[in-house]
Amino acid sequence: MSVLRVLGRPMLASMFIAGGLDSVRHPERVAEIAEPVVRPVSDRVPMLPDSTLQAVRLNGAVQVAAGVLLGLGRMPRLSALALAGTLVPTTLAGHRFWEAEEGADRVQQRIHFLKNVSMFGGLLVTADDTHGVPSLLWRGRHTAKELRREARLVRRSARMGALPGAAVGGVRAGAKGVKGLKAKLPG
Repeated sequence: MSVLRVLGRPMLASMFIAGGLDSVRHPERVAEIAEPVVRPVSDRVPMLPDSTLQAVRLNGAVQVAAGVLLGLGRMPRLSALALAGTLVPTTLAGHRFWEAEEGADRVQQRIHFLKNVSMFGGLLVTADDTHGVPSLLWRGRHTAKELRREARLVRRSARMGALPGAAVGGVRAGAKGVKGLKAKLPG
């Protein structure tokens, strides 16, 4: 495993583990600002808890679990996607810089918003990282392409091998020539 991955994953995960633990332990700290985001989402997604406190705790628990997995390098692609999924409501609830009225508060919220957007980008890159090993999708496409290429080679070989055999077997190429003989061959 690359040294960059060994060092980078725990560094990326640390913010989620710390923030997630705080949300699990003290959801009331962010419940009020999370309400405008939690309510519409929980109304549309019946699996989510109705209580804002419980939704904040759930989001925090996912951040802790996925952060630990990412930091340890276990299921890094899946854990990065899970963290990216938790970052969207966290950012939309906690860093609404467009609603802030004071200049300094607005600047701070915009900085945090852009920090989260940057972390989201890092998580997407991490989710796409195959560790230098081609993904299953790529391997499947590559195998299919190779099989098609080999099938074309087999067809050409069969055609070319059939021409001398046809000549030995008494088929006259005569006026039609080789082109006429090729037209008679299957494939």
